[in-house]
Amino acid sequence: MTTVILLRHGRSTANVSGVLAGRTEGVGLDDHGRAQAEKLVDRLAELPLAAVVTSPLQRCRETLAPLLSARGLTPTVEEDLSEVDYGDWTGRKLSELGGEDLWKVVQAHPSAAVFPGGEGLAGMQSRAVAAIRRQAARIGAEHGDRALWVACSHGDVIKAAVADALGLHLDSFQRIVVDPCSVSVISYTPTRPFVVRVNDTGGDLSALVPKPEEESKDADDTTASDDAAVPTAAAVGGSTGVA
Repeated sequence: MTTVILLRHGRSTANVSGVLAGRTEGVGLDDHGRAQAEKLVDRLAELPLAAVVTSPLQRCRETLAPLLSARGLTPTVEEDLSEVDYGDWTGRKLSELGGEDLWKVVQAHPSAAVFPGGEGLAGMQSRAVAAIRRQAARIGAEHGDRALWVACSHGDVIKAAVADALGLHLDSFQRIVVDPCSVSVISYTPTRPFVVRVNDTGGDLSALVPKPEEESKDADDTTASDDAAVPTAAAVGGSTGVA
């Protein structure tokens, strides 16, 4: 088992302008997003991070920069954690896209949504979940099965991963909220994943520190023995985080 902290990037310039950035080059954090990134250093200070994995896009790399500098960590770039390829929708205003017939499919039946010139949401979920599980296996092999690690990605990608871990059909993933610079936490065990937190934007994360193995086994828990180490504790493009 390893536990992944799924970190959405901080608020970006595209979030504020209401544009579907997708994989557009040059989209970085705004001033508020940079402040959110700085706060991550203290927020994650107590956590023994074994590794950091990131989407290749600029807004994710900028979000991680203060944390990586403070910890002396080098991230692993994972292409399959990149934003949805929105194809011809990339760069368009969300207010305009709301009038498209496909918008209704994205909201009500996202598993059937395929963006013109881009990818489908079902394909995105498949490659993202596979990437997270692949990285979890790698990090577990290198750092032990109690390793705690960060994966920085994008709103729809994280929502899709949380839906998978909850056993929800992709058509329900729009019910999940993932705000900029929020963390959602999933523990992967040999039998099943456990969703520990969703859209946490400021809570105390110290409970995520792995307990000594003996303490976990002695805990008063209703889970099966192989899961004893588990911590106890909607629009396309994700929400903007703009008040």
